Amino acid sequence: QVQLVESGGGLVQAGGSLRLSCVASGRIFSINNMGWYRQAPGNQRELVAVSTRGGTTNYGDSVQGRFTISRDNARNTVYLQMNSLKPEDTGVYYCNAALRVVSGTTISDLEVWGQGTLVTVSS
Repeated sequence: QVQLVESGGGLVQAGGSLRLSCVASGRIFSINNMGWYRQAPGNQRELVAVSTRGGTTNYGDSVQGRFTISRDNARNTVYLQMNSLKPEDTGVYYCNAALRVVSGTTISDLEVWGQGTLVTVSS
């Protein structure tokens, strides 16, 4: 079984910074994309940032220039450095990964979500 465990959420004042981490564990053969999504109350889940295994990144328009995604492939870990936080960044942040996993003698593709970590930005 594969799981993603996020950490680093919390309460911060506007203009502050937080760093989220997400570690993937289990019978992982390889990880392709890893990224972050967020969901504010009453809103749909939206892309924050995603990184391919090779390091190509893509960001949501609202976080471009403020957030930075990075990966440590050796540790199956993805990070999200969030700077200049705004109250509208408040929400539950979910880690997402597109994996290849080992099951018996086969390797199969799997998409996994973390349980989410709450980020609250006060004005």
